[in-house]
Amino acid sequence: MTTSGVVPPGRGSTLGGAPLRLTGPAVVALAFLGVPVVAVVLRAPWASLGERLTSSTAQEALRLSLTTTLLSTLLCLVFGVPLAWVLARADFRGRSAVRALVVLPLVLPPVVGGVALLLAFGRNGVLGRWLDAAFGVTVPFTPAAVVLAQTFVALPFLVISVEGALRASDERYDEAAATLGASRWLTFRRVTLPLAWPGIVSGAVLCWARALGEFGATITFAGSLPGTTRTLPPAIYVALQSEPDTAIALSLLLIVVSVTVLALLRERWLSGLSA
Repeated sequence: MTTSGVVPPGRGSTLGGAPLRLTGPAVVALAFLGVPVVAVVLRAPWASLGERLTSSTAQEALRLSLTTTLLSTLLCLVFGVPLAWVLARADFRGRSAVRALVVLPLVLPPVVGGVALLLAFGRNGVLGRWLDAAFGVTVPFTPAAVVLAQTFVALPFLVISVEGALRASDERYDEAAATLGASRWLTFRRVTLPLAWPGIVSGAVLCWARALGEFGATITFAGSLPGTTRTLPPAIYVALQSEPDTAIALSLLLIVVSVTVLALLRERWLSGLSA
């Protein structure tokens, strides 16, 4: 009850449930999102699931996916955390443009990202030409290309998460450390980083999950060479043409991973939404 005697509307208000005109479209939207996932579960080859997930093709793709996603997540942490700090704490001209560039891979079609990487790191690319001439290094259609493609699409998830955590933390702790004589680097390591640690962890998990599911940029920039660049998503695409049950089994595996990530981050998301 407020001072004016009016009870503000909320979850427990007397306004009642949602009207039918809103409930109907809401149910349709929920079904649209849920039915495809349920269809994968219903059509999964449960009798031969273990055999298909442990086949040489699946294991090869799984090992490559785990290796490349761990490397790409590490790259995102090494370069993304400093970038998030710059966006959250530094004051400079053009910060909005830098943030827009960081967010761009989120809305950019993945295949366009792959083309951009090819033009940048290909043998005739802006940087690729120099790498080839100076070191004899060719990036496209190699495991390194897979890592770069995954890093390109996953980095924004880490930067946004860490930037939000840094903005939510109290800068007065940093100022107090500075007044006690701590250098900027010491303050970052001992004060800023621990305060932002939950955001870093959740950002890293999201980053890894996004890298694990990357397809468009990877197949454009790295191809789908068995044992070399064929991660789980390209393996699913190839298997769908000749072994649909294997494709369904691998799809189910990625769904389980995605649901697990959502479950692990559920409390942080809910606390962020209620803040």
